[in-house]
Amino acid sequence: MTGIVISGTGVYTPPHSISNETLVESYNAWATAWNDDHKAEIEAGTIDAMQMSSVEFIEKASGIKNRFMMDGKGPTDPTRMYPNLSELAPEGPMGTPVQVQMALAAAEKALAEANLKGEDIDLVILSSSIWERFVPSMATELQKILGAKGFAFDMAMACSSATFGMSTAVDAVQSGMANKALVVTAEYITPAMNYTDRDSHFIFGDAAVAIVIEREAETKSTSAFRIHDRKLFTEYSTNIAAGFGTRTLIERDKISHPDQRFIQQGRVVFKELLPKVIDHVNAQLAAKGYKVEDFKRFWLHQANINMNMFATRKLLGEDPTQDKAPIVLDEYANTAGAGCIIAFDKYKDDFKPGEFGLLCSFGASYSIGSFILERI
Repeated sequence: MTGIVISGTGVYTPPHSISNETLVESYNAWATAWNDDHKAEIEAGTIDAMQMSSVEFIEKASGIKNRFMMDGKGPTDPTRMYPNLSELAPEGPMGTPVQVQMALAAAEKALAEANLKGEDIDLVILSSSIWERFVPSMATELQKILGAKGFAFDMAMACSSATFGMSTAVDAVQSGMANKALVVTAEYITPAMNYTDRDSHFIFGDAAVAIVIEREAETKSTSAFRIHDRKLFTEYSTNIAAGFGTRTLIERDKISHPDQRFIQQGRVVFKELLPKVIDHVNAQLAAKGYKVEDFKRFWLHQANINMNMFATRKLLGEDPTQDKAPIVLDEYANTAGAGCIIAFDKYKDDFKPGEFGLLCSFGASYSIGSFILERI
């Protein structure tokens, strides 16, 4: 036992709900126009025509039916096909990033559940897959807005950003460097998407989650979960990638290159990563003397319905139910590091003291982060 608890969580859901039907309509309109513009090359056989997308294709491939976006107009405009920023930019000398605004909304909910205020926090970690701004640190801006004390910093670990951020916060609280920590994973990920790619234009949505970490002896929360164990894993892989970064500022002709946006080798990821996830969780349970039957619920990364069903079948030895391994990606799509926390936040209130659950992220880099939790 760590003596550390999760005392509050919060989820921010962006304002624009975009259905598969809407996304397919805009993509197909764009693809039709592109094919018309390149008719001669297509007929000559020098390039391939763009394939059309469909609701049936998306749901079969991913299980996704909807996603939320900070801006839903740009990605669904066949003449644009990427988000707008202008109407979202707030006033100020630099402008508070959209990502910080999302983080603040999730943080306020987590703090309320933990019965804390911003000034009670002395460590803020903003851990997300991608960053809207590098300098100054977005976590320090969130710290200022909340009135938090101590220190703050940004970090990232792709789809495991939330769990790696949580583990870092646990270390800080255990060591005495911090007393109460706030971890926020604000996944403003739609700007990294290539909405002209049939095989990936539907995968991601925006969302933000927040988690309060503190000592069990000090918590005022009435819905806290004790952290019994945590286990992290990474292994370098380029099978999921988004190449943009400081090189983009230099190689300006490549700003719109597909490699700068999200790309993945889905079948390879399925084959390589899922066995590692299953081995990781089974090894963690065995090392701590737990069995699958000891757990009321598994809150897993929300990447793809086929991946989730495969992983939970292997872990449980049977087809998972919504109660045993809840799915939220049908509503939210893949929200990278936020997914497993959204599932936890929405499916934790029915836990009774003494009941156990397992929280597990997995995805790009490759990365895996898992927590054994007990309702106190």
